[in-house]
Amino acid sequence: MADDKVQEIADAMYKLVAESQGRKKLKPTDLTKAMKELYGVDKQVCKEAIKVLMNSGRCVYTYFGGSFVEIPHEEGAAQS
Repeated sequence: MADDKVQEIADAMYKLVAESQGRKKLKPTDLTKAMKELYGVDKQVCKEAIKVLMNSGRCVYTYFGGSFVEIPHEEGAAQS
């Protein structure tokens, strides 16, 4: 049951990151706050959900004066 909740939160986080892509960079704390408001989950569930996103490759950390969660960029020469 807990794994289902983590996956649900991870999917919601991914959707939020995808919607903000190109307009605003989201920090892990931004995602955690949003999920707490929307789903009433605790910080630990959010951390696990972010781990799921990173381990699956759906999102990556980027560093520009802080850590941000983003969808991996397509490399110019590596078109699929």
